[in-house]
Amino acid sequence: MMQSEHLSKQFDADLESLRSQVLQMGGLVESQILGAIEGFTSGNRELLDRVINNEPRVNGYEVTIDGDCSHAIVKRQPAASDLRMIMAISKTVTDLERIGDEAEKIARMSVRIHERDRLNIQRFGEIRHVGNIALQMLRQALDAFARLDAEQAARVVREDAAIDDEFSAIVRQLVTFMMEDPRTISTALEIVWIAKAIERIGDHAQNMAENVIYIVKGTDVRHTRFEDLEREAKS
Repeated sequence: MMQSEHLSKQFDADLESLRSQVLQMGGLVESQILGAIEGFTSGNRELLDRVINNEPRVNGYEVTIDGDCSHAIVKRQPAASDLRMIMAISKTVTDLERIGDEAEKIARMSVRIHERDRLNIQRFGEIRHVGNIALQMLRQALDAFARLDAEQAARVVREDAAIDDEFSAIVRQLVTFMMEDPRTISTALEIVWIAKAIERIGDHAQNMAENVIYIVKGTDVRHTRFEDLEREAKS
């Protein structure tokens, strides 16, 4: 009996360690987004280079945490909620790694844009605005994961529509610039890709939020209507 209790406590400690690593990775990815958006706005090359150079750290977290998840499954053979937790953690770190990829993409494109400087970046406060929405979604998804709060996770999913609307507005604006001055086409297209990268960050934050609902409720809410997802989160 005591041996079984000891193993149970050790497994709980292993799960808590995994959750802690996810939050550490999330903090790094959050700083990557902040640096990329600020670098786009300011043209700070040192900041943009730091985002690019930090990408291997994000990848390292994914490899380490995935390895720990596999080890926990083989060693502990978890079931029910514990297995859901490990599966969701593995999916979450994949989304975090892909968010890191998008941040690096924003940084690399920002470097090219500022080297050419054919379009006044200050006119694109919308990029900072939509970036802040995506960053807030990530923060809320990580907080929902830390507290296992399904209702907060559902609120993150709702926010994704706002990013989609902002992306469409940015594309319309950039098309107008390209029509007015063909010399801006190359830079404008790169800004479209930056906006698309931010939209993808929102999509990954949404995935993370859906994983929280899966952990808490045991229901896969991917590809369901928001009303049904919200009802499941509140049940």
